[in-house]
Amino acid sequence: MRRVGTLQRVVLPLVIAATAITALAGCAPKPVPTPTPKPSSSSTGAPQPTLNLQGTAKDNLAYFNDVNNKFIDEGGDLSGRPFIDNLVKAGFPKADMEVTPDRTTVNLAADNVSFSVRLGKTCLIGQYGNTGYASTAQKLLSTGKCLVGTTRKIDW
Repeated sequence: MRRVGTLQRVVLPLVIAATAITALAGCAPKPVPTPTPKPSSSSTGAPQPTLNLQGTAKDNLAYFNDVNNKFIDEGGDLSGRPFIDNLVKAGFPKADMEVTPDRTTVNLAADNVSFSVRLGKTCLIGQYGNTGYASTAQKLLSTGKCLVGTTRKIDW
């Protein structure tokens, strides 16, 4: 009969225990992140943002975000035209808007759609797509436009 050394008697049970712990760790339920609800201005007591067409983009950014976030939360078609139509419904002038194409050159859905509203010499710019929603208030570009690159004609 072969003798097991002291080192083997100590190490072997440790290796077995470590292996068992590692294997069982994968069985433990993983915590599921709970989405944090966006606070609405009515739940925080803050006044509801409003549209001020004589104001700057910065003055209207909260309203722009409120309109777009509600639209996104509703689900629906989140391509360019519905965003523009929703902004018009919210009181923004369609003549002062731009939108990027929502289809690629090979007719696939674009990853992101950008849209803007010109307010004087400033712009509200929104983007929605594979990275979620983002917005900003910026100065009007020297081209007289808000968006860089190709935009889609808003002719509806």
